[in-house]
Amino acid sequence: MSNFTKNLGRSMLTCFLLVSLGVGSVFAQTTISGTVIDADTKETLVGVNIIVKGKVIGTISDLDGNFTLNVNQEPPFTLIFSMVGYSSQEVEITGGISNLEIELAESTVLGQEVVISASRVEESVMKSPVSVEKMDIIAIREAPQASFYDALNNLKGVEMSTQSLTFKSFNTRGFNANGNVRTVQMIDGMDNQAPGLNFAVGNIVGISELDLESVELLPGASSALYGPNAINGILLMNSKNPFQYQGLSASVRTGIMDEGNRSNPTTGFYDFSARYAKAFNDKVAFKVNVQYLKADDWQANDFRDQSLLNGFGIANGTRANNPGYNGVNSYGDETNVNMFSVAQGMVAAGALPEAALGIIPTDVAVSRTGYLEREVADYGTTSLKLNAALHWRINDRVEAILQGNYGFGTTVYTGADRYSIANFNLGQYKAELRGSNWYLRAYTTQERSGDSYAVGIAAQGINEAWKPSTLWFPQYVGAYAQAIQGGLSPEQAHGAARAFADQGRFMPGSPEFRQALADVTSRPIPGNASGVGARFVDKTNLYHVEGSYNLSEDIKFAEFVIGGNYRVYQLNSEATLFALDESGNEFNIREFGGYIQGSKSLFDDRFKLTASLRYDKNENFAGQWSPRVSGVYSVGNHNFRASYQTGFRIPTTQDQYIDLLTPQARLLGGLPLFRDRYNFNGNPVYSLSTVQQFGAGVAADVSNPAIINAAIQQATQIVLQQVAAGQIPNDPAAIAAAVQALTPQLVPVLAAQNNLGDLQPFQLTEFQPERVKSFEVGYKGLFGNRLLVDTYAYFNRFENFIGGQVLVQDGDATSGSQGPNPLTGLNLIGVGPGGRNVFSIPTNRSEIINSWGWALGLDYKLPKGYSLGGNVSYNTLSNLEELAETGFQPSFNTPEYRYVLNFANREVIDNLGFALAYRWQGEFVWQSSFVGPAVSSQQLSVMPAFGTFDAQISYKLKSLKSILKVGGSNLFSNGYRQAWGNPTVGTMYFVSLTFDEFLN
Repeated sequence: MSNFTKNLGRSMLTCFLLVSLGVGSVFAQTTISGTVIDADTKETLVGVNIIVKGKVIGTISDLDGNFTLNVNQEPPFTLIFSMVGYSSQEVEITGGISNLEIELAESTVLGQEVVISASRVEESVMKSPVSVEKMDIIAIREAPQASFYDALNNLKGVEMSTQSLTFKSFNTRGFNANGNVRTVQMIDGMDNQAPGLNFAVGNIVGISELDLESVELLPGASSALYGPNAINGILLMNSKNPFQYQGLSASVRTGIMDEGNRSNPTTGFYDFSARYAKAFNDKVAFKVNVQYLKADDWQANDFRDQSLLNGFGIANGTRANNPGYNGVNSYGDETNVNMFSVAQGMVAAGALPEAALGIIPTDVAVSRTGYLEREVADYGTTSLKLNAALHWRINDRVEAILQGNYGFGTTVYTGADRYSIANFNLGQYKAELRGSNWYLRAYTTQERSGDSYAVGIAAQGINEAWKPSTLWFPQYVGAYAQAIQGGLSPEQAHGAARAFADQGRFMPGSPEFRQALADVTSRPIPGNASGVGARFVDKTNLYHVEGSYNLSEDIKFAEFVIGGNYRVYQLNSEATLFALDESGNEFNIREFGGYIQGSKSLFDDRFKLTASLRYDKNENFAGQWSPRVSGVYSVGNHNFRASYQTGFRIPTTQDQYIDLLTPQARLLGGLPLFRDRYNFNGNPVYSLSTVQQFGAGVAADVSNPAIINAAIQQATQIVLQQVAAGQIPNDPAAIAAAVQALTPQLVPVLAAQNNLGDLQPFQLTEFQPERVKSFEVGYKGLFGNRLLVDTYAYFNRFENFIGGQVLVQDGDATSGSQGPNPLTGLNLIGVGPGGRNVFSIPTNRSEIINSWGWALGLDYKLPKGYSLGGNVSYNTLSNLEELAETGFQPSFNTPEYRYVLNFANREVIDNLGFALAYRWQGEFVWQSSFVGPAVSSQQLSVMPAFGTFDAQISYKLKSLKSILKVGGSNLFSNGYRQAWGNPTVGTMYFVSLTFDEFLN
């Protein structure tokens, strides 16, 4: 990888030198100066962006509204004056001017935004060929939420999964997930994913709100221009250029978080940020940013019983009444055993008299006593974001950028377990050359997991450190038997047994507990000879280089854009998570891709046709073609669009190369190397459902008289052979005793052999990327310059859908390793001499998944500056019943209906404004690996409907160049959860004071 870095650096330096020296002629310098004022109030405007059309050269108006710009070009040329909240103005310059006065009118017409994300070229949001949502500086500043990332909830069709205060995952059009790998989040063109996880970690290490210029969201498939993994949407966040946004700005935000079920229901939070940018001249500018947040996080406190054991359910199971209790957000209680099985082992070991089996229930499961999440996880949330950038305009047409983003923090994330992401840090470092119609960008992302650990495994490890389960369960069963013999009822006996087995248990917060937690979380998953390990180790790096060129200056009959990229994932988990190659090193993953897009306006510019084609190749998978075709027909302010596009998702780095032994199963990647490494061809694997069906048959046959009689006959034959060989005395009593001892061992063997017909080896197919084909029609129109209507409908067809598959394999009776066993099937249910191997691997589903939906957004400008708006969206699976017949759970995780209503006025009276928003979403079933298997199979993981009301009032303190903002989110409502096992989000009250040197 060092060679890659060196070569990349040399390539960038070469391009830099070529561009720097490539100024073929020296132009006469033209100087333009003047003032920019508000067309209505006639007050001067500061911070207005002034650029030369088609070039990167430009300046801003100063604190007095004045500007001076030197242009190395003879007139004529065009200057563009722009500022958020005002209509842009183009002015043709025919000579040097020293007293130019420009009046900018406040924008009162909807739909004037310009977007880049939809086609990678600037275009009106009204004429975008696909759906696009945008938040500009004003929308970000005036959102009635505590942060812009929370305000994403207000966008049409967007849903969020809140895993903690700072870790939220956005999604569109179904298949929502925690740590969503189906969406892509980019900051200044850099993929903001954690490379070892392949998803963005919310905004914990993202972008400071003070430095955020705009947010653009493309819902649905976006692979045609952005490559792999943008299968459900892409979010692009663009920071402020220091040439265009100068001066000092700072913000202090504080408030109260309130939720009744937290350990401390009401706590404060603190958020400080500052930004400074300076342009020394027309050539060089820099900026620096810092943001720090500290809070006591929302807590996951769903303690319903998801074991569904012993006749109890979610509604009525508790630790007090269900010996097998397993709380959603309590951990360590996932470990459970059948009491009678433990008793049988104790009898065999001489630790329990055989007569006691008569008082031990045969169908009661017992679980260990667990710990609550708030007792194990680190809820001390912090987030530190640092950013610095240096911009150098090499000439009028080229700008060079060096940028570094660094984030450090502590939060909580939900995956297959709940993870305490402690002291996590991620750095992104970029070098870029940019012209008016091209760019060349190289960056690296460096992920460091810090002291992160799996909360559930940590709780199990604390239990095992105090008392191994091999000791705890026999103590429980022995105490239960003694209590029953003493005359207690079964309910009382269970209480007495748990109290006895739990004597001396490490209590939360005690020195012994803290030491055990420190020990467990210091050892990488799954642990070593010293004990269970819960630490999550990931130091994976990403290296990426890409470029794009707009050929509009070279080709006139149509507009063409070409681009390409090369990417390398350098896996590094210190040999704990990922498989090793033959040299003992973790793997690198290489990808490359390229695209071309062409667009042409037809029929007197009423119809714009756009077509693009992209090809991507990952070294572990076949190449992927991603075409997109779209058309927009415009009649005045009414725009009708239709598109067909495709998207694909490369399996994550973990889906490719993970090799991790957990208490439940060995997690394997889906690549062929694992099938060879674990001998899937020589020793077949079986699906868990097949094994469960087989196990049920065996369990029924062990009491089958025919099987028992056959076992007696076979035992008799074996014993008589031993008598003939002189191994057993030829004595009727000895022979009868030997037959009686051998028969119980043969019954399960014969029962297994009688059910071998139920076992069909699982046929593993080629592991492939997931694909989607998407059809969309939409309309965006403006009525009377007051009503903006934006609507769409889509249909998606998913192929090669990637899902988890649990597989079971016989263990070897002689060596304990993988291999065929003559007792095939018996070991699969875990009672044979060789045991069994359980794997969990990603596979492609054969089912086709069809989803469809629609959305409608309305925004209306009322008189006197009031605005009223809202949106509603609908998403569903169209072949859900068909999928249910196969038992497949697609994890759609999306309510059918959700809507947002908003009402605002930026200036009700002088300097005073407000914004209100109400959001509602319907009930749905959440499916994921975190949901208990029994709950998941019965579709009981229901997320209730909820609504939230957010509000803010802001006052502009012009003399202080500041804005005071007071607000609250989830006002007047109970707490809500957005995903199974996630925290309960309560009410948040906040007050902020934001200073901006260039505030108008």
